[in-house]
Amino acid sequence: MFNKVSYRRGVLEGVILYTLGRLGALMNPIIFPDWTYVAVPLLFLLLQYLIAPVWATRRMTSTKRERLSRRFWLLGPRLAAICFGIDIVITLVFGMAVGSFSAPQGPALARLFTAGRNHLALLDLGVYELRTGALLFALYTLAVICTRLAMGGFLRFTMPAGGNRVTL
Repeated sequence: MFNKVSYRRGVLEGVILYTLGRLGALMNPIIFPDWTYVAVPLLFLLLQYLIAPVWATRRMTSTKRERLSRRFWLLGPRLAAICFGIDIVITLVFGMAVGSFSAPQGPALARLFTAGRNHLALLDLGVYELRTGALLFALYTLAVICTRLAMGGFLRFTMPAGGNRVTL
C-alpha cells in the first residue's frame, strides 16, 4: 500500500535520509546522555549507509515479474553518486563526521587554508572522501540488489509436502 512511489521520488527519499544521517554525524556523541551516547550515533550511521538505499528500493513500484531490471541495477550506483556529492558539500561547508574519540574540527574548506594544529592537508581530505565514496558505492549497490531480490520472491522456498505444496 505504501510502496507506490516513482523512481525519482524513491531516489529523493533515499537522499534525504542520507543527508539527515550525515548531518547528524556532525554532532559530538558527548552531548547525548546515558545509553543514547551509543544509540544515536549508531542511528545516524544506519541512516547513512543502510536505511537510505533499502528505503528507496522498497518504496518503488515495479511490475509483478520485475526483479532486477536495468533501473534497479543502476539505482545503487546512482544513489551513491548523489549521496557522495552531498557528502563532499557537507564536508567542505560543515565539517567531517565526528568519530567516537574526536571533537568536531570545523569546515574542511576553512581547515585547508589554516596553519597549525587544525590544518587539513588536501591529501588527507582526498583519502577521506575516497574511502567514503568507495564505501557508499559498495554498500548501496549491495543493499539495493539484496532488497530487490528479497522483495521479488527470490527468498521464497516451496517444499513438496505430498499433494499440497507449502511456500515458506
